[in-house]
Amino acid sequence: MGNDWTPVHHATLVFVRSGDEVLLIRKKRGLGAGKINGPGGKLDAGETALQCAVREVQEELCITPLNLVPHGELKFQFLDDYAIHVHVFVASAYEGTPTETDEALPLWFEMRAIPYDEMWADDEIWLPRVLAGAIVSGSFVFDGDRMLEHQVEYSDEATGLRH
Repeated sequence: MGNDWTPVHHATLVFVRSGDEVLLIRKKRGLGAGKINGPGGKLDAGETALQCAVREVQEELCITPLNLVPHGELKFQFLDDYAIHVHVFVASAYEGTPTETDEALPLWFEMRAIPYDEMWADDEIWLPRVLAGAIVSGSFVFDGDRMLEHQVEYSDEATGLRH
């Protein structure tokens, strides 16, 4: 995606970790309905990505994520001209009890058993590295659910080295 790429929306994705598990959701409506993903959603006017990340997790799962750390950005372009810029966060704790809402069903998975076959095609490429501590920068082109192109770079959280 070139420098003139402009997203229709900015959004967040949050991955809450607890030990060797990660909290995901089965999305009930909106983009990706039926798929498993992290909780998140579109930024409201005047809202920072961090504020959106907290609000969306509260709305979707009735919990408050704690110790949120930014883990990169993902740019998605769809052939129907929809484009979304996603800010990725990992939380190491939370307050409350994950609860099903009209938007999402909470699901805990062991890191080694994440159901990538029920997720967006890009997740298997970058999510394992993010959950292991990397920072991601990625661009993806989709035709509906089908990924056509991708470009992903990582940097180590501790050293900043890119690879």
